[in-house]
Amino acid sequence: MEPLTLYLTLLLVGFVLIGFEIFIPGAILGIFGAIAWVVAALIGWRNFSEPWNMVSAGGLLVFGILTFVVWIRYFPKSRVGKSLSLQVNQTDYKSHIADKLAVGTEGKAVSTLRPSGIVSFDGKRVDVVADGEWIEAGQPVKISSTSGGHVSVVKA
Repeated sequence: MEPLTLYLTLLLVGFVLIGFEIFIPGAILGIFGAIAWVVAALIGWRNFSEPWNMVSAGGLLVFGILTFVVWIRYFPKSRVGKSLSLQVNQTDYKSHIADKLAVGTEGKAVSTLRPSGIVSFDGKRVDVVADGEWIEAGQPVKISSTSGGHVSVVKA
């Protein structure tokens, strides 16, 4: 294959592989795309005349760095980037810190406490540990003790 054809083919293959990295994450295709660009730069360096081999290698280096910067900075904010990333508010999945809960406060078990689980106190989800027996989801509970973020409950 003629060097110019191989050079252009490797540039195109590298661009396509890096583009597929959007839809098939894992960095494998991106690494192969970067390798294709490096090999294209080497082919350009060896086969182009004196000023053009530097232009080719320098251009590929600058283009690769710009591609990386644009990817990191702007892709997550783009329409495609937003559609490929998680946009769900995770506050419903996190347990609130139990710093203002007093002993005797009553709540309702959200999950089965075997012995640990989640209890809702005034609409706030808190990680707790049941004292003694398992408590089924939906059962009323009350706080028996608190210590350093550790909340223990018993059946109400």
